[in-house]
Amino acid sequence: MEALVERLEQAVVRLEAVAVKLQHCPGGVANGDIISNMINGGESQSMEAFDLLLSGSVSEYVKTSTSIGGEVAKHAEMVNNALQIQRTFLKMAMTHQEPSKAEMVNNALQIQRTFLKMAMTHQEPSKTELADLLRPLSEQIHEVQSFREKNRGSSLFNHLSAVSESIPALGWVAVCQKPGPYVKEMNDAAMFYTNRVLKDYKDTDGRHVEWVRSYLSIWTELQSYIKDHHTTGLVWSTTGPVAPSSLFNASSDGPCPPPPPPPPGPPPVFLDNSAAPDDTAAQHSALFAQLNQGDAITKGLKHVSDEQKTHKNPDLRSQGERTLQDSPAKRPSASVRAPAKKHSPVLELEGKKWRVEYQDQSPDLLIEETELRQVVYVFSCNSSTLQIKGKVNSIIVDNCKKLGLVFDSAVGIVEIINSRDVQLQVMGKVPTISINKTEGCHVYLSKDSLDCEIVSAKSSEMNILVPEGEDDYREFPVPEQFKTVWDGSSLVTEPTKIAG
Repeated sequence: MEALVERLEQAVVRLEAVAVKLQHCPGGVANGDIISNMINGGESQSMEAFDLLLSGSVSEYVKTSTSIGGEVAKHAEMVNNALQIQRTFLKMAMTHQEPSKAEMVNNALQIQRTFLKMAMTHQEPSKTELADLLRPLSEQIHEVQSFREKNRGSSLFNHLSAVSESIPALGWVAVCQKPGPYVKEMNDAAMFYTNRVLKDYKDTDGRHVEWVRSYLSIWTELQSYIKDHHTTGLVWSTTGPVAPSSLFNASSDGPCPPPPPPPPGPPPVFLDNSAAPDDTAAQHSALFAQLNQGDAITKGLKHVSDEQKTHKNPDLRSQGERTLQDSPAKRPSASVRAPAKKHSPVLELEGKKWRVEYQDQSPDLLIEETELRQVVYVFSCNSSTLQIKGKVNSIIVDNCKKLGLVFDSAVGIVEIINSRDVQLQVMGKVPTISINKTEGCHVYLSKDSLDCEIVSAKSSEMNILVPEGEDDYREFPVPEQFKTVWDGSSLVTEPTKIAG
């Protein structure tokens, strides 16, 4: 209530100032000018509120991050740059009209659009799109998140994760209805990691506790700012020019990051090589004129006598065959198989997916620092061994040969597909293992995973090994051959005695 009263008092002060100016103005002021002045005052107040956020919580966050140093300080600099970009964007939104929304079209519609535009005489529509304006901010957010992924071994990884998970909150400017709750969701995502920071440092280093407080307050104050000035979405000007395609063409106010990359290139090349509209129309006219001749269209065809017809003259057929045999240009060439493309091995985290690809003769592959929502995708790995520590969401092994996979636990499915000679060992728990189109698969279960469901299809040489004693396993083959009979009312299928 105190904040509301203070805002009302400020509004009254501004209105009184306008009244004083009206009294001292000899010719008076038009109503439109009064309204314009009030709107400009609101815009100024909105920017002042955002600047207060930058000079308050953001400044404290940067300061505490600098005192901690290392990756946290570098990350803070990126976050500060992103906020400065957003300030420039907000400044532009107050003086420009909203640009047209970027269309999401597939290639076929894009080709059709180009064709229709070519056939029409109207000028090309404006290219000022919201996506172009938000590109610098989006790239800065991506840079912040990529920095976390490049420093997964850092002792300050929880700090980096808190920032990386919540920085998308700056995308509130593209949320149409309720940007405030969206920012709160991002803030909640950060708190999962900030709680870890507090647990590690609350009794040893107060700088990290202050860092958590200052960082979370950024999003708390941003929610208040949105509630006060952009409750139902970013407020654009209704009288200014349409926003330019580049954010930094609109205003030089405040520190500006590097300009965005150049816009996308022209339409596909094949469109440029097509005939010009006038030539195309002429070609179409000529074609329709020929079709409209009716029977007269055959008058231009050349008459072929019986002596020139190959089906009535065996000599012509034999000459044609000799020509084909003697012609080196038409002789079918021996097929030459192109060398297989060599792929570089990959072991990296891409978003929420661990990619392990094209590993060959790698016996010590290891994935650590896993999270519950992450998936692991293993593709085209040969004669290698992969160990996954921690609990992940799911694991997929695709097109691998002689692969050994050892993992702790998975909350979802572990799937083996299109592979050969795979050995799988579960150290903890897994609800389901799927084996599909695979030749040779040995699954070693733990005592905690004996309730696992194993689903197989189009596979052979499958064996399940269950623990027996301390360090021993007992092997059971999975049936491959089945017998199906009709019992009078339905089909009954059961494995045959020679199965496995």
